[in-house]
Amino acid sequence: MGEESVMEEHSVDRIPREATKILISLASSWGDTIDKNSFKVIPLKGAMTNQVYRINWETHKGESPADQKEVLVRIYGQGVDVFFNRQVEINTFECMSKHGQGPRLLGRFSNGRIEEFIHARTLSAHDLRDPEISCKIASTLKEIHKLQMPGPKNVVLWNRLRNWLSSAEQLCPLEEGRVFKLDGLDEEITILEKQFSGKNQLIGLCHNDLQYGNIMMNEDTKLLTIIDYEYASYNPVAYDIANHFCEMAADYQSELPHILDFNKYPELDERKRFIRAYLSSSGDEPTDVDVDALVEDVEKYTLASHLVWGLWGIISEYKNDIDFDYMEYAKQRFQQYQLRKAKLLVMNSSSRIGVVTDRP
Repeated sequence: MGEESVMEEHSVDRIPREATKILISLASSWGDTIDKNSFKVIPLKGAMTNQVYRINWETHKGESPADQKEVLVRIYGQGVDVFFNRQVEINTFECMSKHGQGPRLLGRFSNGRIEEFIHARTLSAHDLRDPEISCKIASTLKEIHKLQMPGPKNVVLWNRLRNWLSSAEQLCPLEEGRVFKLDGLDEEITILEKQFSGKNQLIGLCHNDLQYGNIMMNEDTKLLTIIDYEYASYNPVAYDIANHFCEMAADYQSELPHILDFNKYPELDERKRFIRAYLSSSGDEPTDVDVDALVEDVEKYTLASHLVWGLWGIISEYKNDIDFDYMEYAKQRFQQYQLRKAKLLVMNSSSRIGVVTDRP
């Protein structure tokens, strides 16, 4: 849907036969009579788990110039069931599509789907620092958090961490596990859950992977579209925002895409601006107390973000053959966790988290 870089054109045989039949039927429903050889198949690189293709074809109507129709075909990656339930992800995508969030669903086949091709550009790492764009992200994220998905509204974060820890322990050699201190991580997760869980938390439908590559902007309308809901679930909204802030340390299009620069983590004034835009997008102007409280909650949830993506890196090392140094990425996330937990956790009877204004 435009989030990946374009590569050279490939044969339609790259697409599953089942998908090709759906494409022909879809073209027919739009008034185009074509065969499979009419399709131009262009792989898009940059996706971390799926194979993604832009499919287009030309259609001639009377004497008018040829128009070009475009869709996106997504073929699901292998081995991702350790990270999320594919059926749940499909249900979430369909729900988002119905609510006008993300691309429209155009068709489904056994190991993938056909989506609307969004004519917009993917944001860059630099775009996240633009105050205007950042405020638009905040308000768009608030819209997603308010959506109601069918089924239970339970927080997924802590069970996800424990499940991923179990998978990492099974996959990781003993010596490597010791380097990452995996044997003590379950206790760390329990401490975070006890200190962070509270009655007054805002819980919503969270994206959980809001990096710049999952945000698209129409250059004409300046409207944003958030895509790729594979990891979406109900969670504390502070966690979703914290994860977005942590992603500002990454540039996945650089020569060393696995290297993170936490000097790029947003300063306090940037974080406050984002939080104020988030809270005010519903129409009510938040107080300074409201803003400070959510800023504080977001800061503590950066710890959970580091653990989530640290474990993701370890598991991906053994499940994914994409050219990305997953282990080095994991090391950086665990290092940040260790560096920051002493400042973000206050081990006392009230289980309160101290206010932190410097970088995580």
